[in-house]
Amino acid sequence: MNMNAILRGMAGFFTLLSLALAHWQSPSWLWFTAFVGLNQLQSAFSGWCPAMWILRKAGVKE
Repeated sequence: MNMNAILRGMAGFFTLLSLALAHWQSPSWLWFTAFVGLNQLQSAFSGWCPAMWILRKAGVKE
């Protein structure tokens, strides 16, 4: 898998996870959902995402 596919998968996973946690545990988990969305938005404009840095360190090719 390439970097973009992994990033999209991670964003979808974390969004669904936080929604499930908000539903079954506490609505406060929606703050995590907002964080994921804001991170996606800022990376669309800046081209930088913290997950990309971590994935590069893990050896994932772009």
